[in-house]
Amino acid sequence: MESAMETGHARVPEALASEKTKKGSKTRSRRRWRKGKAKASRLTNTMDLRTMTQSLVTLAEDNMAFFSSQGPGETARRLWDVFAGIREQALGLEPPLGHLLGKAHLFDLDAETPANGFRSLVHTARCCLAHLLHKSRYVAANRRSIFFRTSHNLAELEAYLAALTQLRALAYYAQRLLDTNQPGRLFFEGDERLIADFLREYVTLHKGCFYGRCLGFQFTPAIRPFLQTISIGLVSFGEHYKRNETGLGVTASSLFTSGRFAIDPELRGAEFERITQNLDVHFWKAFWNITEIEVLSDSKELSSLVKSEGPRSLELRPRPQQAPRSRSLVVHIHGGGFVAQTSKSHEPYLKSWAQELGAPILSIDYSLAPEAPFPRALEECFYAYCWAVKHCALLGSTGERICLAGDSAGGNLCFTVSLRAAAYGVRVPDGIMAAYPATMLQSTASPSRLLSLMDPLLPLSVLSKCVSAYAGGETEDHSDSDQKALGMMGLVRRDTALLLRDLRLNASSWLNSFLELSKHKAHTNLVPVVEPMRRSVSEAALAQPEGPLGTDSLKSLTLHDLSLEGSSETSENPELSLSAETLASSTPSDVNFLLQSEGTVEGAKAQEEMSTKDRSRGVGAAFPEGFHPRRSSQGATRMPLYSSPIAKNPFMSPLLAPDSMLQSLPPVHIVACALDPMLDDSVMFARRLRSLGQPVTLRVVEDLPHGFLSLAALCRETRQAAALCVERIRLILAPPDPRAAAAPV
Repeated sequence: MESAMETGHARVPEALASEKTKKGSKTRSRRRWRKGKAKASRLTNTMDLRTMTQSLVTLAEDNMAFFSSQGPGETARRLWDVFAGIREQALGLEPPLGHLLGKAHLFDLDAETPANGFRSLVHTARCCLAHLLHKSRYVAANRRSIFFRTSHNLAELEAYLAALTQLRALAYYAQRLLDTNQPGRLFFEGDERLIADFLREYVTLHKGCFYGRCLGFQFTPAIRPFLQTISIGLVSFGEHYKRNETGLGVTASSLFTSGRFAIDPELRGAEFERITQNLDVHFWKAFWNITEIEVLSDSKELSSLVKSEGPRSLELRPRPQQAPRSRSLVVHIHGGGFVAQTSKSHEPYLKSWAQELGAPILSIDYSLAPEAPFPRALEECFYAYCWAVKHCALLGSTGERICLAGDSAGGNLCFTVSLRAAAYGVRVPDGIMAAYPATMLQSTASPSRLLSLMDPLLPLSVLSKCVSAYAGGETEDHSDSDQKALGMMGLVRRDTALLLRDLRLNASSWLNSFLELSKHKAHTNLVPVVEPMRRSVSEAALAQPEGPLGTDSLKSLTLHDLSLEGSSETSENPELSLSAETLASSTPSDVNFLLQSEGTVEGAKAQEEMSTKDRSRGVGAAFPEGFHPRRSSQGATRMPLYSSPIAKNPFMSPLLAPDSMLQSLPPVHIVACALDPMLDDSVMFARRLRSLGQPVTLRVVEDLPHGFLSLAALCRETRQAAALCVERIRLILAPPDPRAAAAPV
C-alpha cells in the first residue's frame, strides 16, 4: 500500500514537469517568433523602397512556383493567386511611392521636422509591404511543414493583399493631389465641384480590409490589442443601437465579449465599415459616452488604462493649511470632435500633468454639437477663460504665467479662444500647447486625410459628420432607409436632440449680453432670436483697432477691463455687426492661408489651367489603365460633404485666418502624430505661423494614433508622447532665461 501511494505521489510531479516543459517550449517558440518578426521589421525599415519591393517580388514568385506544383487543389490555387496579386500590386505601387518620396520634402516645416501627409502615406505603405515581406518569408520557410497553418496564413495574406491594393489607390490619389496643387500646399484647393467629386470618389473605396486582420497595422504593436478591443465593442454596440437597445442594459460585458466578432475578423471589418458609413453622429455620441462612463468602469482591460485616483471635484473653499499659490495656471480644453467626451475622460493624464508641473489645471466642459453647434463651444470656452484670468486666486494661482492646452477639437478651441481674447482686448495666454489639433474644418482633401480610409479611431465619414454637426448642418437624410432602420426610438432621440439644439440656441443670448458691447448689442436686437449667437463671433478680430493699446497693455487687460474700455473704443468699429457668414466673401488677400500669394498673374493662370485640366480628366483618371481598386459593398456612404461659408470663419477654421489675426497669437507649441489624418492641419498651421515670424514649434511623434493622450498609460511610446506635451507646457510656464543662454561658459 505504501509503495503504491509513493509511486502515485511520484507520478504527479513527473506529469506536472512534463506539462511545464511543453508550456515552456511553446513560450520559447513564441518568443523566438516575435524576436524574428521584430528583427525582420528592423531589417525592412533599413531597406530602401526598391530593395524592399524587389525582395517581396522575388519571394512571391518563389511561392507561386511552389504552389503551382501542388496540384489543382482549391487551397493551392488561392495561395498562387494571392502571391500573384502581391507581386502585381507591389510592382505597381513602387512608382507612385517613389514619386511622392521625391517631392515630400517640399512640404516639411523645416529640415529638422520631416513630416507631412505624403511622408505618412509612404510610411504606411512600407509597413504593409514589410508585413507581407515577413509573411512571405515565413511561408517560404514553413510551407512544407506539417505544422503549417494553411487556412490562417492564407486568410492573413488575402487581407493584407486587399490592404495593399487600397494603399496603391491612395498613392495614386496622393499623386493626383501633388500634381494638382501648387508647390507647398497640402490641402486640395480650386474648384469646389472638383473637390466634391474627389471626395465622393474617394469614399467609395472599400475600407473593411483595414478593420479586420489588418486593424492598426501601421501603429506601434502595443496599440493594436486596445484597438481590437474597441472595434469589437463598437460593432457590438452597433447591433444594440440598431435594435434600439441603447440605454436598456447595454454593459461592458455585453459589448466586449461578443464572440463572433472576436473570432471572425472579416465579419468585424465588414460591420465596422457599415457602421462608419451609415450611422449618424448621434450613434457616435452614444458609443463614446458608453465608452467613457460605463465601459471604462466595468471593463478591467480599459479601466486599467484610465484609472484615476484622488478627489473628483474642484475644491474652492478655503482650507486650514493653504499651500503657496503657483505662479502658473493651465487652462485645458478637451477634444472629442466637438460632439463627445468631457473633462472627466481626460482627467487621468491631467492629474499627472498637475503633479509634474506643480500648477493648477482648469479643464473646461463645454456644450457639445449637434445640440449646441458653432460657436457655442467657443463662447463658453472664452467665457471660462476670462473667468479664470479674473479669478486665478480661487484656482490656487497668481496668474503670472497662463497656458492654454488642448487636444484635437480642444486644440482648435485653444487657438480660437486666444484669437477671440486678442480681438476683445482680453489678456492673451502666454502660450498654447495643442496636441494633434484640427485647424481646417472644411470638406477638403489632403494627403494625410487619405489616411482616414484606414484609421479606426478617425474614419473620414465620422470626421465629416462631426464637423458638419459642429457647423450646424443636417448630417442625415431622415427619409433614407438606413435612418429608418434605427426605428421609432432612434427617431425620437433624433427629434429630441434637434429640439434641445433649438432651445439652447435661443437660450444662448445670456452669453451675448456678457460678451457683446453695448452698441453692438443694440444692433443685434434687430435680428431674429436664433441669430445673435452666430453673430456673436463677429469679424471684430479681423480689424483690431490700432491705438494706445500695445502688446503689454493687451496682456494686462482682464474681463473687468473689457467691460470698462470696450464700449468706448471697440463699439465704434462698424465691422462688429458683420456675421460669421460675411467672412465667406473675403478676398484672397484677406484670407490667405497659403505660403505664396495667389494674386500674381502666374498663380491665377496656373490655377485656372489646372482647374480646366482637372475637369477634363476627372478624378477617375488618377488610376492607370488596368488598375481597379476595391469598392465598398456597403452601399452609398452617408458622409455629408458639408460646404458652408461658416466653415471658412477663422474662429472655426483658424488655418483660414488672415495674417493680422494670426500675428496676435502667443507662442504656439504643436505636438502632432505622423499617422494622424489631421497631421496636415498641424504642418500647414505651423508653416503659416513660421512665415509670419511667429514663434512656433512642431514635434511629430511616430507610430501613434490620433488621441494618444487618452492612452498615455498604455505603453512606453504613449507615455513618451505625453511627456513631450508636458515639456512643451513647461516651456510656456517657465521659459528659459535668454540672459543665461547668452552668458559665456
